[in-house]
Amino acid sequence: MIPDDHQYIPVISTLIICFFFIVFIGSTFCIMIKTKPKPVYLVDHSCYCPPSHLQVKFKKFMDHSRLTGYFDETSLEFQRKILERSGLGEETCLPEAIHELPPRTSMAAAREEAEQVIFGALDNLIANTKIKPNDIDILVVNCSLFNPTPSLSSMIVNNYKLRSNIRTFNLGGMGCSAEIIAVDLAKDLLRVHKNNYAVVVSTENVTQNCYFGNKKSMLIPNSLFRVGGAALLLSNKPKDRLRAKYELVRVVRTHKGADDNAYRCAYQQEDDVGKIGVSLSKDLIVVAGSALETNITTLGPLVLPISEQLLFLATLVAKKLFKFAKIKPYVPDFKLVFDHLCVHTGGRAVIDEIEKHLQLPPLHLEASRSTLHRFGNTSSSSIWYELAYSEAKGRVRKGHCVWQIAFGSGFKCNSMVWKALHDVKPSPHNPWEDCIHKYPV
Repeated sequence: MIPDDHQYIPVISTLIICFFFIVFIGSTFCIMIKTKPKPVYLVDHSCYCPPSHLQVKFKKFMDHSRLTGYFDETSLEFQRKILERSGLGEETCLPEAIHELPPRTSMAAAREEAEQVIFGALDNLIANTKIKPNDIDILVVNCSLFNPTPSLSSMIVNNYKLRSNIRTFNLGGMGCSAEIIAVDLAKDLLRVHKNNYAVVVSTENVTQNCYFGNKKSMLIPNSLFRVGGAALLLSNKPKDRLRAKYELVRVVRTHKGADDNAYRCAYQQEDDVGKIGVSLSKDLIVVAGSALETNITTLGPLVLPISEQLLFLATLVAKKLFKFAKIKPYVPDFKLVFDHLCVHTGGRAVIDEIEKHLQLPPLHLEASRSTLHRFGNTSSSSIWYELAYSEAKGRVRKGHCVWQIAFGSGFKCNSMVWKALHDVKPSPHNPWEDCIHKYPV
């Protein structure tokens, strides 16, 4: 019996449907793979460790301030009190030019500081990672208060004879949270350009930014800011996963500049007699707390377990519904997610506010307090001295999550989350290698 052709129609239809289904699934999978953000790895980071002759003990700081002749007795006493309450130790460093009498604040002196710090951090990074300068595809530099021409990024290109087609960026005026902004920029570039290396350099320049006047709000930075800088090597090359220390998980940025008080709470200006400095408002801690709250409200849902998210959401809803009831906001338990916390060393009051706001035990702020004590406020690079501290203590294990938080003028609060790819050992010339045994104090 000859089979009827109509008997094959259901079979053929089924095969055609299966074929198109397989093609659809395969195409969807390929699209997902192609559109999935490529991992960004932190191969290594390096912090500049100033030579011991640049250290400034409290007595030396006060004696030198008096000998300059720039400050009246009230201002000297105010700086002494700030210094004693700041959380800084006796080994923080000021640049060579500020040790001179009178302090040398020329453009040449500022360039000298920038070269010593930036090249010091980069030389160590290059030695530790074995990367050739010619292999660097992207360079991002951030320095808030010193922006010469040619730029600091051009200074690096010239010193290391980098390629003519390198993509360079120089971020200025963005305050102590600019390091996270710089990494965020590098991350976006690495997501676009395949098989690239990106170097991020973060520093601040003290030489031209000491204040030699008598306005109290502008004297505070003199007692807090110190020499420092950091350099990072980022990569999107799959092969670097094997040697990289961390993978970037998340960046969350918050900008409160629309509020006038927030915008002006850290503000570079002239005093009544024309001397330039950075004025820190009495509202700074309140503004920082508000910015932090906004930042963690965004970060929380991205990293916290569902149980914590529900509790946090419930209190927000309750506050909206029962406006007259005194309902305290629920503070999520970030210890469930993060194993290490690196809080910008803006000062002891800033660290205390974070500890109080997030209800953290002292161990989670140990790296921040120790960094403030040993190196002072090194601006945006401070979060890398803190991570280096945890590495020097041998505490960073495979799978651990690191949360870096930084505050900066504008006013900004930025967060960055990393995941350790293996047990992390301190790299050669870790800035803590000669003093880690002294900490915590």
